Amino acid sequence: MECDKLKIFVCIKQVPGVAEVKIDAKTGKLVREGVLSIINPVDKNAIELALQIKDRKHAEVIALSMGPPQAEEALYEALAMGVDNAFLLTDKEFAGADTLATSYTLALAIKQILKDSGITEPYLIVCGSQAIDGDTAQVGPELAEELNLPQVTNVQKFEMIDERIIVESILRPEEIVVLETKLPALITVLKVINTPRFPTLIGIVEAYKEKKVTHLNASKLKAEKVKIGLTGSQTQVWKIFVPQQKGEHIKLSGSINEMVKELCLNLKEDKILI
Repeated sequence: MECDKLKIFVCIKQVPGVAEVKIDAKTGKLVREGVLSIINPVDKNAIELALQIKDRKHAEVIALSMGPPQAEEALYEALAMGVDNAFLLTDKEFAGADTLATSYTLALAIKQILKDSGITEPYLIVCGSQAIDGDTAQVGPELAEELNLPQVTNVQKFEMIDERIIVESILRPEEIVVLETKLPALITVLKVINTPRFPTLIGIVEAYKEKKVTHLNASKLKAEKVKIGLTGSQTQVWKIFVPQQKGEHIKLSGSINEMVKELCLNLKEDKILI
């Protein structure tokens, strides 16, 4: 492993800044025009982990993202943080992709990069646990399935020994497991795993002057049109909306027994409790 460069792929997504998210009342869709876009927060933790591995091992970190041309901004930020190479999967035919179509497209890109590099050595894929806009936590696991890789999700601690990784994964708040697997593999990480570094001034200058974001479209990836974009999506979002508050807040008082009794009566009236 030490004689060859370990390739570490990091999948990132450009999302609307949380405080800026707005929903069009008529269409029910997110308003993205004029809204600040950022790297999905936990994807920065994925970048940081990849860079920490690179600091200790002979490794190349490659960032991947799928989105419109303006998603380059997120990839240049990743390059400024220390990522070596970046690829943007951008094509009108990718538009409307759900998590399944997205993972298929990302898998094609990873396969193509590995093929072009002539890499036969094990590699690692790191993803954030989930994106703040879709919040599905599906792309990482689906990508692992597309590539037929072992996967570990919700990783909070990570260690690599030769071609093995040992990780601590949170299954439930009260259930933490330690798992070991061989590379190649895919993991999704939680925010608690590390604190992402900030791009340095030198890093920003190098990113824009000495590095570049390579664009990959459907033709370059030899993608099957029935598996990409809206056509390849098995799910569709009909509407996004902010639930309207109904009713008034009820403040309970009295002893514990009295408050429990009153609460149960209210739940029964609302047909929540039978």
